[in-house]
Amino acid sequence: MTRIDGRKPNELRKVTVQKNYLKHAEGSCLISFGDTKVVCSASVEDGVPPFLKGKGQGWVTAEYGMLPRSCTQRINREKGGGSGRTQEIQRLVGRSLRSVVDMKKLGERTVKIDCDVIQGDGGTRTASITGGYIALAIALKKIMKQGLVTENPLIDQIAAISVGMKDDTPILDLNYVEDSKAEVDMNIVMVTRGEFVEIQGTAEGKPFSKKNMDAMIALAQKGIQELFVIQKKALGK
Repeated sequence: MTRIDGRKPNELRKVTVQKNYLKHAEGSCLISFGDTKVVCSASVEDGVPPFLKGKGQGWVTAEYGMLPRSCTQRINREKGGGSGRTQEIQRLVGRSLRSVVDMKKLGERTVKIDCDVIQGDGGTRTASITGGYIALAIALKKIMKQGLVTENPLIDQIAAISVGMKDDTPILDLNYVEDSKAEVDMNIVMVTRGEFVEIQGTAEGKPFSKKNMDAMIALAQKGIQELFVIQKKALGK
């Protein structure tokens, strides 16, 4: 099976990372999955939400948004917390990144991850998690150098990718056209220990079998392992 952009079913789009993309953020990158481009930044602030005050631990949260001309037609800027989709995605990004941070080591500080889609072509949430980790890692390394924390709060690496079924074939890293026509669409978030943080899967038509689900998960594992290598290279590890 040859895909619309010439890739093999098990092939990622070209992934590139431009580290320290923003001048003022403690950590940032521009991450590209093919034509999907997301600016991820990490800001470190003193203090934590009210429910954590006095507990000696930190917090990691995320915000996500799509710029007006990130799509083929202009979309309006979101106000008042954003749409249901936007809120669902930023919660996913926040949950994912919190899973690899030791909040006690962070102390009573909040790291805010902003994921701004400047061009969308499918997979923006998975690109946000993958790039958000890079921005987070840079920011935490910076505050370690500043002596604000004594140990690195990062306890693992995390990345995410989309998979799906098209013409009864599992495919990796769906672009927008593939995503809109796929029989099944899944987003999978994993850490390097081989464990899952989140699996989101939906059949767009007929239900899918456990056999197909297992095939998609195996394909996602392969793609995420490749993303771990890309993240390490971007971070100079």
